[in-house]
Amino acid sequence: MSSGLGALIGALYPLCVVIIEMIVFKTKHSTLTFTGLIVGFAGISIVFYDNAFSNHDKGYAFGLLLSIIAMICWSIGTILVARNKININPYYGLGWQMFMASPVIFLLSVATGNHIPIQHIPLASWIGIAYLIGAGSMVAFVCFLFSMKHLPTAISSLYAYINPIVAMAVGSILLSEKLTFNILVGTVITLAGVYLVNYSMKKNINNEPVEHGS
Repeated sequence: MSSGLGALIGALYPLCVVIIEMIVFKTKHSTLTFTGLIVGFAGISIVFYDNAFSNHDKGYAFGLLLSIIAMICWSIGTILVARNKININPYYGLGWQMFMASPVIFLLSVATGNHIPIQHIPLASWIGIAYLIGAGSMVAFVCFLFSMKHLPTAISSLYAYINPIVAMAVGSILLSEKLTFNILVGTVITLAGVYLVNYSMKKNINNEPVEHGS
């Protein structure tokens, strides 16, 4: 499956978080919040319209299923961490999931014949891994966990809308990738959706009744 379609499925994550909260935890979200999430997803859809459904290889359906399952699991995990339903420090949890995932991925690579000897891994790959460890796991993910503890889940999950836009901008600057009309229009629509969600959340907070001590 194409990277564009993968990004579209990932962009469903904030909407999925809100839906699960509404169904399971009976959380009430305003119409404006829901509208903002849908507008944000619509913007991402426009950004990736050109290449979202371009490749239909042999494993397309299975890859699509795995992506949807991953997105739903990530949504559930976000809610559980944000609501303190899991009795574990989320920062330790990050380390444990990386530690347990590494041997599983290694065994899968050996079983499918996709592994290569360590000495044959190029320097560029090691640099990429080092960047993902430092910037991806140690900085970005820690910031995300912090946001889940101090912000409403609907807001902390909005990174899924901003992520692809940042990737497009960086790709244009560093790799001279072309910014099409769809990308620019989709970016504006996505940012509008993010603004609506943030505005609705602030509005809800300001409208909450203040409790006075006796």
